[in-house]
Amino acid sequence: MPPCVHRAEPQPDGSYRIFGQKIFITYGEHDMAENIIHLVLARTPTAPEGVKGISLFVVPKFMVNDDGSLGDRNDAYCVSIEHKLGIHASPTAIMAFGDHGGAVGHLVGEENRGLEYMFIMMNAARFGVGLEGVAACERAYQRARDYARDRIQCTDIGVRGGAKVAIINHPDVRRMLMIMKSRAEATRALAYVVAAAHDAATRHPDSEVRKRNQAFVDLMIPVVKGWSTESGVTIASIGVQVHGGMGYIEETGAAQHLRDAQISTIYEGTTGIQANDLIGRKMAREGGATLKSVINAMRALDADLAKQDGANFTAIRSRFSAGIDALAEAGEWLVATYGADVRAASAGAVPFLTLLGIVAGGWQMARAALVAQAKIDGGDKDPFYKAKVVTTRFYADHVLSQARGLASSVTDGAEGVLALPEDMF
Repeated sequence: MPPCVHRAEPQPDGSYRIFGQKIFITYGEHDMAENIIHLVLARTPTAPEGVKGISLFVVPKFMVNDDGSLGDRNDAYCVSIEHKLGIHASPTAIMAFGDHGGAVGHLVGEENRGLEYMFIMMNAARFGVGLEGVAACERAYQRARDYARDRIQCTDIGVRGGAKVAIINHPDVRRMLMIMKSRAEATRALAYVVAAAHDAATRHPDSEVRKRNQAFVDLMIPVVKGWSTESGVTIASIGVQVHGGMGYIEETGAAQHLRDAQISTIYEGTTGIQANDLIGRKMAREGGATLKSVINAMRALDADLAKQDGANFTAIRSRFSAGIDALAEAGEWLVATYGADVRAASAGAVPFLTLLGIVAGGWQMARAALVAQAKIDGGDKDPFYKAKVVTTRFYADHVLSQARGLASSVTDGAEGVLALPEDMF
């Protein structure tokens, strides 16, 4: 994605000459393809000020002849490769355009609509990066689980003189693995539901259904991106902890998961940017209407949970119901506050994004638990279904239980965020 705006000078043949630099361009230069096509944001000489004056251009590394063959090298060159914390197999380039007379670019669509076009790509990219967070959760969990099964250390807790056991038997290791497992399942379930809604938003024959699904997708994209990637970092870090000292050794692979996951919280906008987009463009602008419809769907599921018996579903419903109430309270406060005091609202943006992620993840976990219990009640002996119910119970007890505190951070936390003068930091 183009992170900065260049200068575009129109040419008699209808092309443009592009001047400027781009930074943090993943695979901006490499030798694995014959050509590389850059998408560049730039301003033409007659462009209006602000975001309404940005246009989008295609700038190839090599010009393409009429017959499809490659022609001359374009004035687009890599001037540096970044040295990064992680993802070392992915070259991140600084690109210079126009140092030798101007890079040839071709306008995409119409002038001054570049930001509009870019956001179509940006939303797709944000969802894709959110899936990177899901993948980081899952792979870090798999590696930690396998290590915990094999690593023999100490007798079982409370047992004197017994045989040493694999660390997966130790309660705190099990707690860590269950956090990893449940968060991986919750982030994946939420991402898949949003993906299905995107399909309905683009393909359903009923225009009202398309509109409703698109509103849901727009609301949840910042959450899939922000919450899933933050979860990826958290889960990868717990994976290092499960490995103990061996987690800090490169040979185990646990450290690489943590290093590689970190960039996903920054790609396509930091978590703070996702959160500001969520509370501003996706909530305040429409008075929280889509969030209210999501909360109504959650409450409908809560009613279904109330029909279930047993300790697992009693705990799931208790935490889920409290989470819905916390989400509704925080959402109403943000919508009411945003117009009057945007700084106070913005101070709680990231806690709210986390809150929505946790409760929406619990929503999908609870849906899955109900399906799993129906399978069990029907006589299905597949252990997957029992594990789903138990994992959802854990998620309710250890993750959904955070909802009340996050809501308090949103509604009561702004003063502490904003009170300290700059010279006291």
